[in-house]
Amino acid sequence: MHLHDVIIIGGGPCGLAMGIEAAKSGLDHLILEKGSVTESIRRYPKRMRFFSTAENIEIGGIPFPISGVKANRDEALQYYRKVAGYYHLNFKLFVEVDRAEKQDDGTFFVYTTTGETFHAKNVVLATGYFDIPRLLNIPGEDLPHVSHYYDEPFRYSYTNVVIVGGSNSAVEAALELYRHDVNITIVHKEEDFRRTVKYWLVPDVKNRVKEGKINTRFNSIAKAIEADRILIENTVTGEQEWLPANFVFLLVGYIPDEHLLHRCGVELDPASKVPVYDRETFETNVPGLYLCGTVMAGVFTEKVFIENGRDHAAAIADHLSGREVRVVKELIERI
Repeated sequence: MHLHDVIIIGGGPCGLAMGIEAAKSGLDHLILEKGSVTESIRRYPKRMRFFSTAENIEIGGIPFPISGVKANRDEALQYYRKVAGYYHLNFKLFVEVDRAEKQDDGTFFVYTTTGETFHAKNVVLATGYFDIPRLLNIPGEDLPHVSHYYDEPFRYSYTNVVIVGGSNSAVEAALELYRHDVNITIVHKEEDFRRTVKYWLVPDVKNRVKEGKINTRFNSIAKAIEADRILIENTVTGEQEWLPANFVFLLVGYIPDEHLLHRCGVELDPASKVPVYDRETFETNVPGLYLCGTVMAGVFTEKVFIENGRDHAAAIADHLSGREVRVVKELIERI
């Protein structure tokens, strides 16, 4: 079995950045990805535009030229694919990793769900968080008309749609659906939209609410979902209400795969789910096993994203190569 210097689990932007830094350092690398290249971006809403400007989501020192300031989904997919090709990154796609297991000689066997096994001196987990939605654990959450992912508006025209959540994804979906003749209601547990909503969306959504074109139920939580309706409860008054709902989007966020981390031997804080790792080298409590990108954020996924997660790769490559580690300023000390 071929012994790689490093196996990178995850082929998103941070996983690609790690592959690039490994290639630059002359390390024999392999990227294992359970979907396509940058699979999480491929699954974004088709008309999504990034919050960060294009230069802040560049990787590998390759400029991201676009006509505007902020890239959309398709532009990002094209860019990351071309950068991966430029650096001749070594991929094995559509392979899901079950666990990485440290051996007595200090190397790792990486086991997949299909029975394939790979061998490496070091492993980097760069699996992000988009695959694991936060669950409400309410009756009906698994019904076919309920989804934790928003795709595009055309399917939902002239129907009743309820969105649970009050952050960027919920607001963007609500605005797009409203403009495609959908009767929208936003249900959110707080008294207003999240303060982190993109600044240019705030006046738009608030004006649509004021006009009565987007309905809201603030200070409210979902209690149960049935075929054509959803039960909500006001957390202040305790009153319950059934809302008509042909479709329900539970856009309440996502979290890293803590079960994969556990299977790899990584220790987690029981409350925050933040893994144990060195703040300079990003090495976990398992020597030779590193974290890159949002996978290290636990429940605080809003603290780590492409803009700062891409920089973890350079520090990890330094440590793997025995160089002085470049200090990454944007860490999770704020959490």
